[in-house]
Amino acid sequence: MKKLINTVENVVNESLAGFCAAHSDIVRLGAQAPFVQRAHLKLGKVALVSGGGSGHEPLHAGFVGHGMLDAACPGQIFTSPTPDLILAAAEAADTGGGVLFIVKNYEGDVMNFDMAREMSGKPIETVITDDDVAVEKSTFSTGRRGVAGTLIVEKIVGAAAEEGRGLAALKTLGDRVNAATRSIGIALTSCTVPAAGKPTFDIAEDEMEVGVGIHGEPGRRRVKFRPAAEIAAEMVNAITSDLGGRARGEAIVLINGFGATPLLELYLMYDAVRKRLEPAGITVVRSLVGNFVTSLDMAGCSLTVSMLDDEMRRLWDAPVHTAALRWRI
Repeated sequence: MKKLINTVENVVNESLAGFCAAHSDIVRLGAQAPFVQRAHLKLGKVALVSGGGSGHEPLHAGFVGHGMLDAACPGQIFTSPTPDLILAAAEAADTGGGVLFIVKNYEGDVMNFDMAREMSGKPIETVITDDDVAVEKSTFSTGRRGVAGTLIVEKIVGAAAEEGRGLAALKTLGDRVNAATRSIGIALTSCTVPAAGKPTFDIAEDEMEVGVGIHGEPGRRRVKFRPAAEIAAEMVNAITSDLGGRARGEAIVLINGFGATPLLELYLMYDAVRKRLEPAGITVVRSLVGNFVTSLDMAGCSLTVSMLDDEMRRLWDAPVHTAALRWRI
């Protein structure tokens, strides 16, 4: 195993220090705990707080900033943040408007964020993302896993929070966006957790995992590797079948790399996906391609489709300025 690290124990803290130094105009480290928060908080605004295990960068710290999150709590690699860390982040980010947790549907994340909410005693609501259509349950989750669709929830709800919407309204919006969002991933290789020093799973050169999770969890099945067009067709079919009657109209399409797949291939996958979505009745009006919700050094990608209404499209287009996502309209 070759990794650009010093010691396994300090990987996350040293990476966070570098991240916050590199983007000091946007974020800073928490004063009492290693979480990431906006450098300039907005008084009275509902604070959006998310987090989860490290190894998925830029999720979540890369989405802290104007138009998205107010704080992010990184746990150790593929390990949920502790309740006291989550509580510290929530208290630091809360400027009087209450706090909304955005939590991926993994057992440890859900449990620890819920414990932090109970410990707080302040107004806190929770949106749980569960966009993965691959499997209903896995070792890490109860029900569907929360994966790359989490980014879309954070962006749309973040824009609404910047407008000054209240906590209950943001919770309702977050649940609505999550319900309109579906994802599925495929892996060509395993990831390697530094503490383990070896691949999480074995996969042959001529195989791929359909429906893989962002921690390397198994998906629907292991199959022989196929051309990109065939892979895209299977991914599109999985999502449109799951959406059923909702698979009509305008949508955001996110092609998300897992960390070791070059943009050349990700854009090729986008082309293949779009050619199959539009004849099926889905008009792609917004697109995002790149590494946003990764799995360390795994090769592969995921497809996320989020069906839009006029309000959701307007909020997606609203200005955002974070380390990993930024635009102004």
